[in-house]
Amino acid sequence: MNIGLVGWGIETRSAFRYFGDQHNYLIVSEEPRDDFPTGKNITLQNNKPKRKPGLTGNAPDLSYLKGIENCDKVIYTPVARKILEKVYPDNHALWQKTKSTTEIFFEESPTNNIIGVTGTKGKGTTSSLIAKLLEAGDETVHLGGNIGIAALDLLPKIKESDWVVLEMSNFQLYKFPYSPHIAVHLMVVPEHIAEWHLEFDDYKNAKANIFAHQTADDVAIYLPTNKFSTSNAETSPGRHLPYMKPPGAHVENGWIVMDGRKIISTSDVGLLGAHNLENICAAVTATWQIHQNIDVIAKTIQDFKGLEHRLQLVRELHGIKYYDDSFGTTPDTAMVAMKSFAQPKVMIIGGHDKNNDFSELVKRLGDDDIRSIIVIGSMTDKIIKLAKSYDIPAAKFQSKEDGNSWTMKEIVSAATDAAKPGDIVLLSAGTSSFGIFKDYKDRGNQFAKIVNQLV
Repeated sequence: MNIGLVGWGIETRSAFRYFGDQHNYLIVSEEPRDDFPTGKNITLQNNKPKRKPGLTGNAPDLSYLKGIENCDKVIYTPVARKILEKVYPDNHALWQKTKSTTEIFFEESPTNNIIGVTGTKGKGTTSSLIAKLLEAGDETVHLGGNIGIAALDLLPKIKESDWVVLEMSNFQLYKFPYSPHIAVHLMVVPEHIAEWHLEFDDYKNAKANIFAHQTADDVAIYLPTNKFSTSNAETSPGRHLPYMKPPGAHVENGWIVMDGRKIISTSDVGLLGAHNLENICAAVTATWQIHQNIDVIAKTIQDFKGLEHRLQLVRELHGIKYYDDSFGTTPDTAMVAMKSFAQPKVMIIGGHDKNNDFSELVKRLGDDDIRSIIVIGSMTDKIIKLAKSYDIPAAKFQSKEDGNSWTMKEIVSAATDAAKPGDIVLLSAGTSSFGIFKDYKDRGNQFAKIVNQLV
């Protein structure tokens, strides 16, 4: 069989492993890579120059796709779906044989015990906590999807009675024809607009696919205070169950409560930030459909400290605490991160311009609890101009004429110089990292490395 792989990412690499080297492969990529496989059965096609910074899928020359329509099976990395639609919009024969790895997983999984989690932010934290809660309840659990382990890599290990927890991104859910048995839809705000989705409705509607193909036997868990989560849940024919509101898990008099039973005091939870109470309640609501062991649930929530680059304390030095929230890549997540601390803050803000509205975030930066702002990346001019329009003192801001010319050592040094004992230095940039760093992980890792070198 001739298999075409569109893009060379985590998911298409998993497809290459899953189907094995007994097939012939045409691997097409918008840029050269140093990790392409080699062999007589492998043909590579790619554009020679490196693409510009940003999401994959922004190469103007799509000639590298030529011949993919002749393959017997085509598998694409999620962001490549719209690229294929540009070149082959009406090629019915192509789309009949084209799938994502997540589609293949849903078709071939030996278990229907699948929990899917989507939303703009909180997906990784909520998915991971659900998996921990199920494991603590003696279930066999497999965690993967957008969180970093491709679903196809899980397949060989899964048994019929096992549970699978998948973090599902908007890219994976775009035109996705399946829905999980338990679907969890967190808050939604605009993200990747103009870069990938041309409009917000396209983004929101992609998220709706987590519910749209459920049956009456399935469960739709949603956030009633978010109108987009709520409206998407209305597409599900399954049982609708809110969280942060009865009958789902919610906060009541300082306790997380489910079915009228106190689970854990909010002062005892391991995760930092009021926004994480939403993630915890979503996870408890999902887990409650499988087991209701309160002692196990409470201890797991108390012990769970979250994931890397999500409000993660890196170090305290000379009375200054340094927090890595590099995963926060929208203005809303930066504002949520700021709300997590009462102390004065030195903020590290900016990066790649995703065309998100920064007006509310910049207004927030003018508040008295923000001691100083280190502005980085291609958004520097936009942020500085917004600040001036809101009459925020220029002395609050430190920036360079070319925002992409900062090194992390310079960024941390500037933040440290601005901070005083008792302050928080918070890397919560409010946007993507492209331009200075490879991705949010690289940004967070460099931040942690430099902070840990301070004396």
